[in-house]
Amino acid sequence: MDFLGPDEWRAVTLSLKVSVIATLCSLPVAIWIAWLLARKSFPGHGLLSGIVHLPLILPPVVTGYFLLLTFGTQGSIGSLLKPLGIVFAFRWTGAALAAAVMGFP
Repeated sequence: MDFLGPDEWRAVTLSLKVSVIATLCSLPVAIWIAWLLARKSFPGHGLLSGIVHLPLILPPVVTGYFLLLTFGTQGSIGSLLKPLGIVFAFRWTGAALAAAVMGFP
């Protein structure tokens, strides 16, 4: 494995870190939502299904822009999380959040 230098290994490690965190964060909620949509009938079923499938319908740039507006340091959720030391914008945590949202459906 001498064909990869330290920078390449850092990139591989970062990719694995982002993908594992995104999977671990989205999978339990995704399974629960899938069970709910498949087995139960309730008011708002169609709306929830539409919201879940939005990342598949919207272009990735639109989804990323929405996430940046929402979870950025000036965003509605990001401004609440910043004093707690949780920052998503332009960090690996933001990449994990984006991967979790895009992989959720």
